[in-house]
Amino acid sequence: MNQDDMAATALATVDDAHITACLRDAQNATDEEIGAILDRAERFEGLSHHDVAALLCTKSEIHTRRIFDIAGKIKEHIYGDRVVLFAPLYVSDYCVNKCAYCGFNCENTFGRRRLTMPEIEREVRILESMGHKRLALEAGEDPVNCPIDYILDCLKTIYAMKFNSGEIRRVNVNIASTTVENYRKLADAGIGTYILFQETYHRATYEKMHLGGPKRSYDYHLTAFHRAMEGGIDDVGAGVLFGLYDPAYEVIGLMLHNEALEKRFGVGFHTISTPRLCPAEGVDQSDYPHMLGDDEFKRIVAIIRLAVPFTGMIISTRESQQMRRELIKIGVSQVSAGSAVEVGGYGARETHSEQFHVSDCRAAGEIIEWLLDEGVVPSFCTACYRTGRTGDRFMALAKSGNIKNVCLPNALMSLWEYALDYGSDSFREKSRRVIDAQMANIGRNAVRDRTREGLAALDAGRHDQFL
Repeated sequence: MNQDDMAATALATVDDAHITACLRDAQNATDEEIGAILDRAERFEGLSHHDVAALLCTKSEIHTRRIFDIAGKIKEHIYGDRVVLFAPLYVSDYCVNKCAYCGFNCENTFGRRRLTMPEIEREVRILESMGHKRLALEAGEDPVNCPIDYILDCLKTIYAMKFNSGEIRRVNVNIASTTVENYRKLADAGIGTYILFQETYHRATYEKMHLGGPKRSYDYHLTAFHRAMEGGIDDVGAGVLFGLYDPAYEVIGLMLHNEALEKRFGVGFHTISTPRLCPAEGVDQSDYPHMLGDDEFKRIVAIIRLAVPFTGMIISTRESQQMRRELIKIGVSQVSAGSAVEVGGYGARETHSEQFHVSDCRAAGEIIEWLLDEGVVPSFCTACYRTGRTGDRFMALAKSGNIKNVCLPNALMSLWEYALDYGSDSFREKSRRVIDAQMANIGRNAVRDRTREGLAALDAGRHDQFL
């Protein structure tokens, strides 16, 4: 399929008239129909976008309680008590786009900068000293000041760095939509997941929010994942910025986009992020009538978890500690920790050129210990990327239930590695109690034995143990 055909397929799938009709028709779903939808969700079967529309439109408190109950069951059954940790690394805030909601808007007047390779090394040293093994590289769009070759140099620099306690083992990349050729270069550079937010699937709102620059092209932006997968990238991560338009419309857009990728490539989104519109430089929140309150936001996260039970869900430090606690229980499987959202922010947190403001300002170590206290296993695992368990191979393992045979053991070994390298004596004691308790949840004796061997190897000073 050529690029024009791929674009036509994606654009035809995410169709405004279809989404509008889908949500209108869903208003008439009966209690029996919604009950059958929830039964399918409870069997971990996933949901169609028509099913999702019905759940979004129901006003029944009984249905809502069951949505949350099933979301919690899915989180426990598929993901257990694990949560994966990562941190963003902003390398350039040069941007030629005029996006109304973003602090990097090209019309905002602040001193732009792009990190040099020595500056990136400094940032990575700080991130590694926090215990991070997985980063999300972020940059504004500027083909002159931030070309693809610069991004590739950043990746080479990060992957080349080695420390006594290991290295950054996987870098996900969140940069502007680009060409198949450039995606092939990113794949060859060994990225993890390619992340791109559509921001809004509502074309008129998209055009209203994107007033200038290459990102103004809705069509080119929407079809980026088709080009990325054509370029050899197995895992893609999507999201919208909730608050730009009707959240129900956005969720259906996400589902349709996911279905289009599954139909074409056999696998949809590896992750879905759920950011809400936050204060940023030059942004007047009164211009956004679709801002989401906490209760409706949690309900949407739960519905997405029901719809795509095997897709990772990410929440950032945009959300408060309390909100993150609640979202982890109903579906979130990845969280950022100790984040700085400005270029060079880890080395100089007093700068003010943030892309958005953070709500959870705790240090990474505080968040990690908090997760342990909440009964959650902080995971620093990057094994799937490095063993080829990506794309359709990952989804096949996930849907069969076999992924649990590697995820929990790898989470426990990566937690113990963190505890030995960065934790205090009390943290190690707390981690060991959690690890010992979780060992009983490893179903296969051979896997449990291999996990014990990995833990012993870590005790002996051998890093990076995984299945």
